[in-house]
Amino acid sequence: MITVYGVPGWGSAISEVMLTLAEIPYRFVNVDGFDKPGPQQDTLRKLNPLCQVPTLQLDDGSVMTESAAVALMILDQRPDFAPAAGTAQRQQFWRLLVWLVANVYPTFTYADYPERWAADAPEQLVENCQKYRKSLYLWLDTQLQAAPYAFGQQLTLLDIYLCVIRTWGPRHAWFAGHTPNITAIADAVCQLPQLQTVLRNNEIIR
Repeated sequence: MITVYGVPGWGSAISEVMLTLAEIPYRFVNVDGFDKPGPQQDTLRKLNPLCQVPTLQLDDGSVMTESAAVALMILDQRPDFAPAAGTAQRQQFWRLLVWLVANVYPTFTYADYPERWAADAPEQLVENCQKYRKSLYLWLDTQLQAAPYAFGQQLTLLDIYLCVIRTWGPRHAWFAGHTPNITAIADAVCQLPQLQTVLRNNEIIR
């Protein structure tokens, strides 16, 4: 069985929800506190020198990291959670999946730990990252159908990203006021019966 090392509500939530949707069994190990010296960090670092979540240990003992790589791994087993090969939607799916992790994720890397990157002006770094992140979400919203999902009727793994990311900064109220498509897609995912437990465990719904 896959072991997911993560923290409820953090980036590992995306992997948890994707695995649950795909009906791939896993067990969750909470490594809350991994970002500070201590036993949780020591546990995680043995598997992932970058000490990041999600970190997955697979059935054969190998390690998988990076949420987009986890998505690709899942699609090997459940290709129905991406648009069909050879379609324009498929190309856009790949584009937006990689775009999210390449552009949005770094704004958290730097803003969540500004003292690591800008010891002299951490507040300015946080402000700049948050402002840039909002601009990214505004653009992303224009690329989504929200009918009811990102690519129409078909539920894809990209929709899972949107559902989880909405709970991170700038949080629900900002998304509701500025990104109607992201909001509608996240709402639709939150209604899926098979995801209720994992969404609650990650404090995405109450």
